[in-house]
Amino acid sequence: MTSHVTTHVLDAALGRPAEGVPVRLEHLTEDGWEPVAAGTTDEDGRAGDLGPAHLPEGVYRIVFDTDHYFEATAQVGFYPEVTITFLLGDAAAHYHVPLLLSPFAYTTYRGS
Repeated sequence: MTSHVTTHVLDAALGRPAEGVPVRLEHLTEDGWEPVAAGTTDEDGRAGDLGPAHLPEGVYRIVFDTDHYFEATAQVGFYPEVTITFLLGDAAAHYHVPLLLSPFAYTTYRGS
């Protein structure tokens, strides 16, 4: 089963997938951020089991524990955590949220 929301982390500085990045998916509710799921990227830098197959529309965020990853790969990073907040506006569509990471920069986009 593939999650409704997936992610993929690539390490631009080392030129390879970022294995072992702890990630968590959270949903914004009236009471604040509620946890949905947590996982760790695999050897291909992917987290495909990040929550259920179906989620309601709303605002979500993926939080990446980049400090843990940088320490594990003997890199000194500027960003100890990266948070990507996004709108899940189509409950029928798959949402893939990739992260291209380096110690001093990161970028993201709506993947497919």
